[in-house]
Amino acid sequence: MKLKLHTQIFIALILAVIAGYLTGKDAALFGVSFYSIYDFFGTLFLNALKMIIVPLIMASIISGIAGIGSGGAFGRLGGKTLIYYLSTSFLAIVVGLILVNLFAPGIIDGKPAGAVTGALTADVSTVSDKIQGRGGGDVMEVFLRMVPPNIVSAAANGQMLGLIFFSLLFGYFMTRIGNTYAEHMYKFWNGTFEVMMQITLFIMKFTPYGVFALVAKVVADTDPGKFAELAQSVGTFFITVLLALAIHMFITMPLILRFVAGVNPLRHFRAMAPALLTAFSTASSSATLPMTMERVEKNAGVSNRTTSFVLPLGSTVNMDGTALYECVAAMFIAQAYGLELSFTTQLTVVMLALLTSIGVAGIPSASLVAISVILTSIGLPIEGIAMIYAVDRILDMCRTAVNVFSDSCGAVVVARSEGETPLSDEVMQAAEEKA
Repeated sequence: MKLKLHTQIFIALILAVIAGYLTGKDAALFGVSFYSIYDFFGTLFLNALKMIIVPLIMASIISGIAGIGSGGAFGRLGGKTLIYYLSTSFLAIVVGLILVNLFAPGIIDGKPAGAVTGALTADVSTVSDKIQGRGGGDVMEVFLRMVPPNIVSAAANGQMLGLIFFSLLFGYFMTRIGNTYAEHMYKFWNGTFEVMMQITLFIMKFTPYGVFALVAKVVADTDPGKFAELAQSVGTFFITVLLALAIHMFITMPLILRFVAGVNPLRHFRAMAPALLTAFSTASSSATLPMTMERVEKNAGVSNRTTSFVLPLGSTVNMDGTALYECVAAMFIAQAYGLELSFTTQLTVVMLALLTSIGVAGIPSASLVAISVILTSIGLPIEGIAMIYAVDRILDMCRTAVNVFSDSCGAVVVARSEGETPLSDEVMQAAEEKA
């Protein structure tokens, strides 16, 4: 029986810890050290991820924005939906940024986790040099990088902020040209996106091997006496993400439901409970979409007109939990390297987390690619991702539930703004009678 991908990754993690611990940095076979083998296959996997970043993001954003913009969907309903999605994702990222700075999971007893455990091998001074100039100290520098003078050079140098902004503009204005040209362009970018999806799926099949190599290398680098410190650091990261997700789901979103939509948040939690459990167990917003639509329409009382527009769009571009996770993970890895990120660099992380959560949300292991984009953009080695693999699966389940809940809240908020009465006494009574 073929094992599911997350099961394969879990097994790879266990084997990687055992292999890295037993072989260390010195054990060899036929004159070739195991450490060099881990390094080779780990680098190969990371290179494959880097290879797909630029075409995947461009094709995803351009085809997605062009699809939204077609058929007059950028009207009143579309505008309200996009404003809601951008606002809630931004709030989620800010919560994550505050908590990761407050708890500093990448710091152990006042020292960077990478230095204490030996888990990160990149030279800190080199990494620090890359960071310098990316922070600047002037917030306007962030906005200048959004409009690169040479888009090809920006893509080649990993300046993803400019590339994403260009893709957003391209997708939007693609719908403003003649129908004949727009149709051909739309088919081209949709076809490119489908090809990139297939390539991504192909690369993700090798994730267990990449995870094994990367984690085994981290374990081999780590002093056996420092495993407790490494577990402490990763555990603090895990708790930080969970707490941030909980604040967004149980405080931020209920406040929006109460004061923006004017509905009872507890009623919405009850209406959405089955969909949230499905999202948690499958870790897939897309797989949960049919149940989400059914619960929002029949149990929350949102019209089919609103549901059929807001929720499919949300399952693709509205990823509050994912955006929050990307931000915390990038900051955690920076802390583990012992880097003090300036306000401007942290603002860049926020903006990239917001944009990449839109750009790559529809692919498997989306956060893996998105975090790679953020780390590359601010000058951090993406080998640091290996530190978070051990807890990624559980956090993936949690952030998917947050993503789905935010989508459903968006449907209620937009419905109320359109004059509908979701979660009213009459709607809830009718839903109970049907049940």
